[in-house]
Amino acid sequence: MSGPTKTNFLLTGATGYIGGSILARFLTHPQADSFRFTVLVRDAKKAKRFEELGVKAVVGSHSDPELMEKLASEADVVIATADCDDLGAAKATLAGLKKRGATSGLVPIFINTSGTGEISDDAKGMHSDITIYDDSDVDQIKSISPTQMHRDVDLAITAADAEGYVKTYIILPSTIYGLATGPFVDNGPSKPTFPANSSPHFLVARSRGGPAWSDREKNVWSNVEIHEVADLYAILYDKIVADPNTGHGWEGFYFAENDEASFDDICKTIGSALVALGKTDNPEPTTFESGRTR
Repeated sequence: MSGPTKTNFLLTGATGYIGGSILARFLTHPQADSFRFTVLVRDAKKAKRFEELGVKAVVGSHSDPELMEKLASEADVVIATADCDDLGAAKATLAGLKKRGATSGLVPIFINTSGTGEISDDAKGMHSDITIYDDSDVDQIKSISPTQMHRDVDLAITAADAEGYVKTYIILPSTIYGLATGPFVDNGPSKPTFPANSSPHFLVARSRGGPAWSDREKNVWSNVEIHEVADLYAILYDKIVADPNTGHGWEGFYFAENDEASFDDICKTIGSALVALGKTDNPEPTTFESGRTR
């Protein structure tokens, strides 16, 4: 007698800040016993750690189109978190999901991670006049320029949804903060934070011994906590399963945010943190022209 049917998931980017958090969240899901996760990682040692933690791991690169197509063809659900600008990986994933649908008779699910950099402007910190984007406003989402960052990948994914062989959902996190937790962080294969050098403000502050700005940091960016991001993926998946009419394709863009801050405030907060850490005695940001160093 065969056991209960499993839902096959493929997750890329499991060693990362976002991917590891999503994996941990799904493995505490009430239906986790019905999930079978495969992760794709480049490092054989990290793959071994995932295996030890009960997750099937394949060693390879999401930029390998043949491998991505094969793995996606074996998945009912793909969650991509590795590189939102890898168009080749997205196309290979879609090709694999098309095969999966043809063999299973079901329409597979593709949840892709993009980013709110897609709606960034060229204010360059000079002003905070902003356009408010609404992910339920399909016409506004369609109006985003194809030259914006991440947009070529997202357009390819929505075009595939329009063909009908896959249902696509695109999550666009804003600035993510907080320390990731869970077994994959505690045991090493996944990162607890973004790399320090992923934020130029932190990188500059560290090298100068204090926060720095261009004296025009009026731009505003939304933010969201890492565990809330992971929750969003699980909530969206549950909604898809419960309601086949859940917005997908052009109706399937989902912003992840719950607050906002100006880079003026961010620089000042960095200064206060550096004082608390004993890295400087002056929390006030200086301009780049002042040349402050340690």
